Amino acid sequence: MNSHTSRISLRILIALVITSLLSGCAAVVVGAGTTGATVAHDRRTTGTYVEDKAILLKALQMRSQDEVLQKNSNISIEVYNLQILLTGQAIDADIVARFRDKLLKIDRVKHVYNEVTVGAEGTWSEAAADTLLTSRVKVELFNVGIQGFDPLRVKVTSSLGTVYLMGLLTPEEADAVVEKVRYISGVKRVVRLFEYID
Repeated sequence: MNSHTSRISLRILIALVITSLLSGCAAVVVGAGTTGATVAHDRRTTGTYVEDKAILLKALQMRSQDEVLQKNSNISIEVYNLQILLTGQAIDADIVARFRDKLLKIDRVKHVYNEVTVGAEGTWSEAAADTLLTSRVKVELFNVGIQGFDPLRVKVTSSLGTVYLMGLLTPEEADAVVEKVRYISGVKRVVRLFEYID
């Protein structure tokens, strides 16, 4: 490998690391130790982390196979600690309710949060604004002033200016996170979906 190729590879690796951190995932796929590196930043057990990934794959497959849902909605799916969060838009609440009922039948799913808005599909500019807002929130979480707080333990999702927060946090951490997020420019509402630990 020549020096030019080495520099390009290094840049790609750095970009992957930055993208991975901003997307809430603490590891880059560089080998067999990926899950262990991710769990080091996560309070979920390794088994739950793996189950969450499996649940997400099943949910995404179910969404892609549902033609009515595909034609009449723009639903995003997040999974954390065996709980599913649905955000986005749909033209009919019944479509979402049926999809939610299907998701509840996935093995080990504890709860499905239906935060889908009934109405017209969001615009490209709204989606871009939500992506930017999510990134801004994730960066700002590094400024939460609690000793030993790991911002990578918070899963952040934004939809039409509403920020959804998931994670296994202490009540003190959760309050500090919400207090930090609610003052970020562009945040219209904060929804805390945390599970609390001692």
